Amino acid sequence: MKAVATNPILSGFYPDPSIVRANDDYYILNSSFAYFPGLPIMHSKDLANWHQIGNVLCNDKSLPLDGTGLSQGLFAPTIRYHEGKFYVVCTNITKGGNFIVTADDINGPWSEPVYIKGADGIDPSIFFDDDGKCYYIGTHPNPEGEKYSGDYYIYIGELDSKTFQFCGEKVNVWNGSMRNIIWPEGPHLYKKDDYYYIMHAEGGTGPNHCEAVCRSKSLFGPYENNMNNPIITHRDMGSQYPVQYVGHADLVETPAGEWFMVMLGVRRTEGFTTIGRETFLAKVIWENGWPVVNPGVAKLTSIVDTGLEEVLWDDDVKASKDYDFTSMNKIGPEFLTLRNEQQDRYELTQKGLAMKASKLPITEESNPSYLGLRVQDHAFKASVSVCHNIYDEAVTKGLVLMQNESFSLRLLLKGKEVCAVLRQDKKDKVLGSVNVMDLVTADSNEVSVTLKIEVNGLIAKASAFIGGKETVFDEADIRALSTEIAGGFVGCTVGMFAFDNTGKDLDNEAVFTNFKYEA
Repeated sequence: MKAVATNPILSGFYPDPSIVRANDDYYILNSSFAYFPGLPIMHSKDLANWHQIGNVLCNDKSLPLDGTGLSQGLFAPTIRYHEGKFYVVCTNITKGGNFIVTADDINGPWSEPVYIKGADGIDPSIFFDDDGKCYYIGTHPNPEGEKYSGDYYIYIGELDSKTFQFCGEKVNVWNGSMRNIIWPEGPHLYKKDDYYYIMHAEGGTGPNHCEAVCRSKSLFGPYENNMNNPIITHRDMGSQYPVQYVGHADLVETPAGEWFMVMLGVRRTEGFTTIGRETFLAKVIWENGWPVVNPGVAKLTSIVDTGLEEVLWDDDVKASKDYDFTSMNKIGPEFLTLRNEQQDRYELTQKGLAMKASKLPITEESNPSYLGLRVQDHAFKASVSVCHNIYDEAVTKGLVLMQNESFSLRLLLKGKEVCAVLRQDKKDKVLGSVNVMDLVTADSNEVSVTLKIEVNGLIAKASAFIGGKETVFDEADIRALSTEIAGGFVGCTVGMFAFDNTGKDLDNEAVFTNFKYEA
C-alpha cells in the first residue's frame, strides 16, 4: 500500500524543518530553542508516518542553555548524510554561535559541538560537492552595513572536512530574490545536473514568508534569479487562509528520483497561533532547470501521495498518548524540560514519576522542574494524576499549559487547595479554587488527584477530580498564549511541574502516576 501524507506531517511546535535521506530512511530535525534535550530526531520510511527516535543534544555540556530566553537557544538546524556519516549544523544563538556535530549512527553517540570560527549570522547549512569538499552556507547582516532591518546576505565558504573550520575565503553570493527583501535566511545548497542551487526563505517568518531559489554553474556564483520566485508562499492568499507563514524549506530526493519539500507553516485559530509553526510536505518537480512546488496547485495541499510503501509506527508522533508512569522504565525522547536538566531530577519508580521539586518557579526564566510535551492540536485534553498528602505545604505540584514564563494556564495543588490560574504578561488571574477537604470522604491524608486542562480553539477549561468528584473552574480565553501576543518563536507545551515552597532545592518531590494527552 502506498503512503499518503496528511499535512501537517509534524503537527505542533516543529518549526524550521531540515530533512535528509540515508538509504531508505528519512530524518527530520527542527528548532528546539531553549527546550531540552535539543533538536528532536523524527524518522520515517514513507514521508507520511513519523515517529521520534531521539534528540541530537542530550547533555548539559553539548547544550548550554542556562540564562537563555525560551525563544533563544537552538535556531534552524540542518541535517546531512555523507559517506556513512550524519552531520548536523546549527546555531546556539546565546551560547557560542554556529556549530557542527557528527555521528556514525543516527541514534548516536553524537560528537561534542565544534564551533566554527568566523561563521557569523544564523541558519547554517553544509554541502558536500562531488569532489568531497565541504562548504558552509549561512546568512549574516550586510557586511557593508544594514541599510534596513533584515538587510542580510547569504554567504558561502569552504570548510576543512576534519577541523570544520574555514579554509578559504567567505564569499557573499546572494541577498534575496527581490529588491530590498528582508531576512533572506535558512539557505540550503544543492547540486543538480549542471547547476548549484541556493534555496532560501525570505520575508521573515510571518505573514510575508516565502521560499525562493537561485542557481549558478559556479558554486561561488554569480547566481541567477528564478523569474518564477517565490516558488511557494501563502502570503497572497489572504489572512483567513487556513495555512499561513509558509517557508523555510528543505529538499529531499527519493531512491526513485522523486523530489519532495518540507517547510514550516502555521494553522491559526481566529488569527492566533497557539500551537506554533508546524512541518508540512509538498511534491516537487523540475522544469527548465528550476524546482516547481505542487505543480498545478502552487500551494500546500491537505494530502500528498508519496509513492512510497506505507510503514506505520506504534509511537506515531500524531497519536494520542497515555503514560502509566508506574509501569514505565524509561522517559521517552518526546518529553521536554526547560533549559538544562539537572541530574536525577526525574526518576521512574514503582509508585510513578518522582519529580524533585525545584526552588525555581515555572513563572520565571529559570530551570524549573518540568516535563512536558508539544501541544499538537487546537482541540485536546491533557491530564495528570498525582499522589498528594493534603497536609503537605512544602511542594506545589501541578499541570501547566505554557507559551512562555509570562503566559500560561496553571493548575496548582498545594496542601488542602487546588486552584486554576491564568497568567498573561506576568500577571496572574485566579479562575477558581477548591478545598480538597470538601471533596475527600476517606479518612486518609493521602489522596489521588487528577488535574485536567481541556482546550477547544481559544477556550480552555481547567478542572480537578478528587474523591470521585470533579470541580470545573471558570473558562479561560487563551488567545494571549499565542505568538501574536506572547511573541517569540515557540508553540505551547503542556506538562507537569513541581515547585518547592520552602526554598529548598531538589530535596522534596512530587509523584505523578499518569499523564495523558488526547487529541
